[in-house]
Amino acid sequence: MSRTASRAASSTVKLLKGLFPRTLRARLIAGLLVLLVVTCAAVGFATAAALRHFLVDRLDQQLVEAGGRYAASLEYAGTGAAPDTRGQSSGTLGVRLLDGRVTAAGVVDGDADDSDPDDADDRVTFSPAQQRTLAALPPGGPARTLDLGGTLHRYRVRAVAGRDGDVLVCGLPLRPAEDTVERLETLELTVFAIAATAAGAAGAVWVGFSLRPLRRVVGMAERVSALPLASGEVMLAERVPDDDPRTEVGRVGAALNRMLGHVGDALARRHAVEERLRGFAADASHELRTPVAAVRGHAELALRHPGEVPGEVRHSLERIDAEALRMGAIVEDLLLLARLDAGRPLAEDEVDLTRIVLGAVADARAAGPDHRWRLVLPEEPVLVRGDEHRLSQVVANLLANARTHTPAGTAVELRLELTSGAVELSVTDEGPGIPAELLARVFERFVRGDRARSRATGSTGLGLAIVRAVVQAHGGTVEAASRPGRTVFTVRLSGA
Repeated sequence: MSRTASRAASSTVKLLKGLFPRTLRARLIAGLLVLLVVTCAAVGFATAAALRHFLVDRLDQQLVEAGGRYAASLEYAGTGAAPDTRGQSSGTLGVRLLDGRVTAAGVVDGDADDSDPDDADDRVTFSPAQQRTLAALPPGGPARTLDLGGTLHRYRVRAVAGRDGDVLVCGLPLRPAEDTVERLETLELTVFAIAATAAGAAGAVWVGFSLRPLRRVVGMAERVSALPLASGEVMLAERVPDDDPRTEVGRVGAALNRMLGHVGDALARRHAVEERLRGFAADASHELRTPVAAVRGHAELALRHPGEVPGEVRHSLERIDAEALRMGAIVEDLLLLARLDAGRPLAEDEVDLTRIVLGAVADARAAGPDHRWRLVLPEEPVLVRGDEHRLSQVVANLLANARTHTPAGTAVELRLELTSGAVELSVTDEGPGIPAELLARVFERFVRGDRARSRATGSTGLGLAIVRAVVQAHGGTVEAASRPGRTVFTVRLSGA
């Protein structure tokens, strides 16, 4: 199959799908109307066919009763004798054939009347082809339908043998029977159209009424789907009112109610566990601050001892001080995340994000002189509402993440711009990229791209988690996109 034919077939399939009703209500109504139309068409076809068959049988019976009397009387019409039209209906055809040739033919012009034996008739002529068709009629055989053309049109004809070796053909017009059938078909079409319209309207009302329980189920499901089930405490008070097990919708509603009960219990237990974990993280972080500070203070005090300190001891004290510093940073990060999880409000001051970005890039250049840092800023200062200290932490963490996970010489660009009343801050690096399996979890806590390297650089795996938590606390969004040679972290905030 060529591409053109394939595209045409695909377009046809799409068109048919677009015409097919999508909602259950529309499908039920369409199905009802299709069944009604098919039923009406079948009834109409059957009644029309039965009436046509009945009328044709009546014509055949009249032909048998008429015999060839009228056709035989036409032989003497030329001698001054009137044709015998007694008992013949208007339009009756009489034809006399001798040796396959028409010798006389006529059509009754009006209803025959015994009191008027001179009832007029119209003489007709036939073409050679029509004469051959008439001559082919078997005498005494069943009646046939012939189209005689001209003003005669379709006739039901029958041939009988005459007394003089001739063949007498008698025919009755089919037009009255066909007109009767056409009037019946027109009447049926009108009645069926009105019935289909009324049935469609009534069916739409009835189907709409019958589907009300299903709409209530859909409404409940939509309200539940809008609840923040992924975080926080959720009260699943929604229930389906239709739970009658004797109906299909009732069984669905009962099953949904049971499912919502199980989900509500699971969410409640999950929320309780999360609250305990948050409380533990906050309490543990708070309690660890003092001993960590004490360990670091004693290490610094020992390093300042004026006396001789062996090299091995000094090295151990320096490692104790470094690890205490690192542990203190982890404790502070955990405490910040615990506070954000608990919904602690942040400051809402007018913050100059441009100034924050300038300071963060200057610090990044000092911390990573081997990287190539680029800064793109708008001409006007960018102002937002929020916590200046936390927003500074967001920018610093993104730049530190780019510096930590890219080799020396990598270009890192920080771009700040206004787009449709929103502020967009992006950090782009040309490093090796983030693996696909890690990209989906990059904002989770304690997720590290390279564990060995993270330990060497002091990374805790909490930097990007803090970025997401702070940005969400400001009502913004953060996302990451990565491929080899390009990684972009984008933060969107509302403008001041």
